Amino acid sequence: MSFEHDQKRLGDALATINGSIKLAFSHQIEDVIILDMLAQCGLLPRIAVFTLNTHKLFEQSLAHQREVERHFGISITMFRIEGEELAKVEREIGDWGMRESLEKRKKCCFVRKILPLQRALEGVSAWISGIRAAQSMTRAHVGLVEDDTQFGLQKINPLFDWDDAKVWEYANAHDLPKNPLYAQGFASIGCAPCTRAIEPGESIRAGRWWWEDPAHKECGLHRR
Repeated sequence: MSFEHDQKRLGDALATINGSIKLAFSHQIEDVIILDMLAQCGLLPRIAVFTLNTHKLFEQSLAHQREVERHFGISITMFRIEGEELAKVEREIGDWGMRESLEKRKKCCFVRKILPLQRALEGVSAWISGIRAAQSMTRAHVGLVEDDTQFGLQKINPLFDWDDAKVWEYANAHDLPKNPLYAQGFASIGCAPCTRAIEPGESIRAGRWWWEDPAHKECGLHRR
């Protein structure tokens, strides 16, 4: 399969943006693919790469991040809550409180993800994400370039129309670093208390917040 069309449309989309652009790295294969596409197009030096350290990430994900940095020769900037912000959410929700109610889970996501993301996107004109329409019902209508009204900028989703087969064909063909959790049955990777491996026949995001209704299984980063 040729991926030249996908690389060209990514380059064309970025060319429409005036100002700085950042890529959100979520420790998943989609973001590694986008990094590789940017490198193939010679655009990687233009893009700052960041990640959100929720203080709840798998050790495998953190090790994978270091491997990705070595592979591409980049530094991924971490944004996270600290100090009293962190202490407060730890007191209120603790290790497993996010499973007690949707309200608590969303609050945990807001403090650990949304607040750091707001800081990461300060002064940025656009950000790049690896979300795909095939991932879940909540992402079914995602497009290549969107107006992100939540953060007041544009959002580029280079893999928006890719299916799972295409994702792994690219990753394997280009011998890209892979989070070792994939080999353990994980299909979508987030925070450790809120992510599990999936069973045969389950959807790829079935392991995220598996105790909740699929209709609202989002952390708020990609609210549409």
